[in-house]
Amino acid sequence: MNSKTSYFGVDSVYDIARVAVIAALYVVITMVLAAFSFGPVQVRLAEMLNLLAIYNKRYVLAVPIGVALANLSSPYGVVDIVWGSLSTFATMLVFYYVAKRLPNFISKLVAGVLIVTFSMFTIALELAWLGNTAFWPTFWINWGTIAIGEFISLAIGAIILYLMNLKIDLHHLLD
Repeated sequence: MNSKTSYFGVDSVYDIARVAVIAALYVVITMVLAAFSFGPVQVRLAEMLNLLAIYNKRYVLAVPIGVALANLSSPYGVVDIVWGSLSTFATMLVFYYVAKRLPNFISKLVAGVLIVTFSMFTIALELAWLGNTAFWPTFWINWGTIAIGEFISLAIGAIILYLMNLKIDLHHLLD
């Protein structure tokens, strides 16, 4: 259940701790797998945490905070910290509101995979803008490679959440 006193469902120390744990988990997964987490060809497995927006709006804050912290070590610097986290925040908001209107868990997972994968055009724009090559060819190639990596990460996350949800009431645990 979302908080009635805070727009993002964060109105207690317990909620702040939950946001911090997810943000930290994002950073740890990204750093442990740093070789795969940055650049035009990436499979950032921490991105599967985007799917937590199905459960509560607080995760719309948690994941972008994790992105900003993880991107502190990005080779693209401040631009990646700001652009990456704002892109994730906007995507998570869209996904959260779409998921709220979908009838079942599987359709929410599918929507999350598709929405977040599509949103990788924002990261492709960033990389094309920062690159010293022709903008449009770089954009299209980056969008394709990043979207494939994102799809892989989110598909793995969706399968894990689905299987976990069969054994554990994640709606109760994560809400």
